[in-house]
Amino acid sequence: MEGRDGMRAADADRQAVAERLRVAVDEGRLDLHEYDERLQRAYASRTYGELDALVTDLPAPAAPVASELATRPDAVPSPSEGARPGGVPSPSAAGRSSLTSSATALWLAEVWLPYLRVIAIVVTVWAVTSALSTDLLYFWPAWVAGPWGGVLLVRTVAGLVGGEPQRQAEQRERRRERRRAKRARKRELAAAEGNTRDPEQALPAAGEDRRVPVGELPAASEERQGPVSAA
Repeated sequence: MEGRDGMRAADADRQAVAERLRVAVDEGRLDLHEYDERLQRAYASRTYGELDALVTDLPAPAAPVASELATRPDAVPSPSEGARPGGVPSPSAAGRSSLTSSATALWLAEVWLPYLRVIAIVVTVWAVTSALSTDLLYFWPAWVAGPWGGVLLVRTVAGLVGGEPQRQAEQRERRRERRRAKRARKRELAAAEGNTRDPEQALPAAGEDRRVPVGELPAASEERQGPVSAA
């Protein structure tokens, strides 16, 4: 265990712990403050030991019950492919590869789409001006596409080597989890305000039962003034 605790965790491991924390807050095992604090620590963790410390007081997730008839002997995972010690599930290689490929594709789209749009515009302008002048003009869009494309190429290589797509995916997931926690906190506050308003609305009704009707006041004053006028 000591050797494993010092090993570096992957992005899929941090995502698995974040999902387990989300399940715990949905079940009422964690409040929103603890959930937000542990979620930030999960994405900042570097080793398995730091991740395991976040879920040691949480029960292990229940495994789904599968039919013995539908389960093939070769489909049963080996102990090495099961859950890791500490309750952190081990994602499959296919899941990790699909997550990494989707994050990389999204990051490449964010980097290169503005470039492709601008180059399409300037090439269209050059083509229209060449058609209007009935002559093939100098291809000046190359001065826009060349330097900018070189910068983006260097950024793409450096980002892929440095793991920039995975870091951006973690940041997006962290912002998404924070938005979920904020929405849950707002729902709790709205429910608490609704519970406190009900007793306050019941107080005026109880007070109205003890009030003296306004129509009886003139009659009472006339009864007191009757003997005085007769005297």
